[in-house]
Amino acid sequence: MIVSNVSLSGCAEVDGALCAGGAAEGQLRGTSYRTTLTPTGNLVVSVCLGFIGTFGLLNNLLVLVLFCRYKMLRSPINLLLINISISDLLVCVLGTPFSFAASTQGRWLIGDAGCVWYGFANSLFGIVSLISLAVLSYERYSTMMTPTEADSTNYCKVSLGIALSWVYSFIWTMPPLFGWSSYGPEGPGTTCSVNWKAKTTNNISYIICLFIFCLLLPFLVIMLCYGKLLCAIRQVSGINSSMSRKREQRVLFMVVIMVICYLLCWLPYGIMALLATFGPPGFVTPEASIIPSVFAKTSTVINPVIYVFMNKQFYRCFQGLLRCEPPRRGSSIKSSSRVATKAGRGQAVSGHRRTNHFPLMVASLGQPVTTVPQLGPFFEATNDVSKAPSSDTNKPVEVSLEAHFDV
Repeated sequence: MIVSNVSLSGCAEVDGALCAGGAAEGQLRGTSYRTTLTPTGNLVVSVCLGFIGTFGLLNNLLVLVLFCRYKMLRSPINLLLINISISDLLVCVLGTPFSFAASTQGRWLIGDAGCVWYGFANSLFGIVSLISLAVLSYERYSTMMTPTEADSTNYCKVSLGIALSWVYSFIWTMPPLFGWSSYGPEGPGTTCSVNWKAKTTNNISYIICLFIFCLLLPFLVIMLCYGKLLCAIRQVSGINSSMSRKREQRVLFMVVIMVICYLLCWLPYGIMALLATFGPPGFVTPEASIIPSVFAKTSTVINPVIYVFMNKQFYRCFQGLLRCEPPRRGSSIKSSSRVATKAGRGQAVSGHRRTNHFPLMVASLGQPVTTVPQLGPFFEATNDVSKAPSSDTNKPVEVSLEAHFDV
């Protein structure tokens, strides 16, 4: 328990040791206690949490509305985005309101049992979101590497990934309820989480495992998978050099944004936890520890923007919802198309399109067929045929790839 964060009325009139003991006893009984933040500090934190809770709730609800209303969005890989939105929505509904109320009142309001529930629920939903991001990156990578066209109606693999994210999260958030570490007040006392400050072997071992398997491991998976995707883009760049720089810059920009936002949201919290665990007592002040906690909660607002509203399918449907009309049909949501051109010596350029993924083969006269890796949900193909191939058998059809994060 964080005894140093408690400020009980009347402590100035009694002995300091007795005051500290009374504070600890009051916490164990679940009585309310005041935080060490000033009224201005509580106001700033409450404004931030109110903003995060409101926009996180609206953003994720909008994602669910779009998914339910537009059938074209109900693809297997989009279910991973919905899983992320559901976990973020649950944080906004079951977690943020309690810390917001505690900040406005300057004290924790729902007692010790409520503190344990808050710590468990927020840890559970947060880890589900992190693991889902890792599963999403792996799904995109594996789709790109698949040599054959994937079945867009096969939900088995994605459903397994969603189940894995929840089971994995339960595995790592249940132990504090049964004695491996514990949940308790965090920072200035307006939030609750894992007990970062206990110096026992029991607590330290849990925090190390939590950091490695629930923060570092998902980050490594994301970096590895998106790094492979960028390598695939450079391979495809040889098909049409005029599009290569623009394509690489766009995808590189999106990957960098994803990684930076991941680090901004979760890395400060992980560093704070490690410093509180391994640093000297009092090294991480309650006032400083609230900042990483607020940053971690901003992921509920950022995730829908990056992974959904920058997705062209969802964005077109969002525009259609605002205009009360069917969404504009772009090439990324066409069900299928096929372009085939026969050349003089029997060679062809063929492209297979599908809703979310497509394999692409490019051939030109006098050259062997080159197979391009399947690019999966990131890329959109456009066929640029400047002249009819029947009139000139020596010119191959130009095929350009426009990269975007269209799932």
